[in-house]
Amino acid sequence: MITITDLHKRFRKTEAVTGLSLEVPEGQVTAFLGPNGAGKSTTIKCLLNLHRPDSGSATILGVDSRKLGPKEFTQIGYVSENMELPLWMTVQQFLDYCRPLYPNWDAAFEKQLLTQFDLPLTTKLKDLSRGMRMKAALLSSLAYRPKLVVLDEPFSGLDPLVRDEFIRGLLELTEQEGWTVFVSSHDIEEVQRLADRIAIINRGQLALDETSDSLQSRFRAIEVVLPDQARPPTNLPTDWLHSEQAGRTLRFTASRFANDESLASTLREAIPGAPPPQIRPMSLREIFVALARAYRLEGK
Repeated sequence: MITITDLHKRFRKTEAVTGLSLEVPEGQVTAFLGPNGAGKSTTIKCLLNLHRPDSGSATILGVDSRKLGPKEFTQIGYVSENMELPLWMTVQQFLDYCRPLYPNWDAAFEKQLLTQFDLPLTTKLKDLSRGMRMKAALLSSLAYRPKLVVLDEPFSGLDPLVRDEFIRGLLELTEQEGWTVFVSSHDIEEVQRLADRIAIINRGQLALDETSDSLQSRFRAIEVVLPDQARPPTNLPTDWLHSEQAGRTLRFTASRFANDESLASTLREAIPGAPPPQIRPMSLREIFVALARAYRLEGK
């Protein structure tokens, strides 16, 4: 659905995207993550022809991003935290304005979404909460049944209840419609509920791209109590991230976990006499934080 090849984008002396290559498969939810300033929003704007790449290429729906036109935009839904809506319009006026722009607008689906999102038709957009305005923006981007939905920080500033409703509604619709969703967000807990695939960008380059299940299966939080008189371990495997010792307790993140027996065997070799470790699965947020720390250390 999306193919990015060696994409570069510079703003004066700042290189925001530096040789990014990524493929987004059809019919899946791909989370596009990265630290602040990693180049996520710039990449999305290049995809949608809001920025022109300096070099490299990006295609959406098989079309060069620099040549996107009305035909393609009627198949792409886009919601961003920075969207400027016509706040003087009521919800009804806003939808009446959007409807003729999209030949595939589905009036019955619009009514379904209105009910699902509980939007008040006669209220002006400026009088809605931020969460309700985001719902209105989402509705206007979904009612024409796009093939691709692009979300840039859609949960920013939403309270937990509205965020939960937003996520639940999007999950249900994605399953029903078979949409391809490309979502960039700092709300990792919410992304974990949505994503089939995780792509992480760091300093404008792709750092990781794999399924959510694969990523979570290979990361574990490890804690082991060192034997009496044991010296602080050195030369630990490179895939053991952020080893920290407090007293006799050693903690680290295993980033290439295969199974308990394999890790315990490697641990006995690295730390003779070590007792069996405590091994705990990690949430996507914990994994992201561990990786972000590793990327920061690599850049020093």
